[in-house]
Amino acid sequence: MRDGFGPADWFPGDHPAMPAIVAQGRRDAMITACSLCHYPNGKGRPENAGVAGLPYEYFVKTMSDFKNDARKSSDTRKTNTGRMIQFAKAMTDDEIKAAATYFSSMKWTPWLKVVETDTVPKTRIAGGMFIATEGAAAGTEPIGQRIIEVPVNAEQTETLRNPRSGFIAYVPTGAIKKGEAVATRGQCALCHGAALQGLGPVPGIAGRSPSYMVRQMFDIQHGARTGSWSELMKRVVGSMTPDEMLDVAAYVASRAP
Repeated sequence: MRDGFGPADWFPGDHPAMPAIVAQGRRDAMITACSLCHYPNGKGRPENAGVAGLPYEYFVKTMSDFKNDARKSSDTRKTNTGRMIQFAKAMTDDEIKAAATYFSSMKWTPWLKVVETDTVPKTRIAGGMFIATEGAAAGTEPIGQRIIEVPVNAEQTETLRNPRSGFIAYVPTGAIKKGEAVATRGQCALCHGAALQGLGPVPGIAGRSPSYMVRQMFDIQHGARTGSWSELMKRVVGSMTPDEMLDVAAYVASRAP
């Protein structure tokens, strides 16, 4: 299930035939299969990214930014970003194009449910992902100003890596409404489309991981993402507070993809 050069594909009927770089990666260059982290259906998990349905041009540009050191993480502890940089540098142009063609061919469909709440399950960290604690350690705690994104079924996600088992994103009460106001003020729809489902080479953001979206806004604001397209976003997120980022991500994630 965790074989980096041939991870399990539980539901091959759920997606097109995978190109080699997606299904097996390339061992001689130590490029892990894309499907290990992002799943064969491209849905991904909160600690990485959902890549299904990204426009071909955006996917290729993103890989180019990784390759040319224009996209990093603001948090040096986030090792999987460093791995993506290594993979991008080792991939051929044809491999990048094959992965872009594959993932862009699949539509983004509902994958998580956004729930406003004052309290959340107590959690532990497993490989960069929140997992609800069980047994004597189980219970609830105030959410505070946090997004807590957990698997619907921890065993299916963490143990079996089931690409049909989605996520719940807990956000503070009132975050969605506040996020709508910030998104409207920031005119997100101008680039991402009226329904935030994408416009031309600009990716859809509706219904995607709020944890991922906050990381990207933060990285752009702090200069860890410096590609040419990131400069357009920096004008929007440059003055945003962490709370505003949380609220916008909650709102956007709650929209239908």
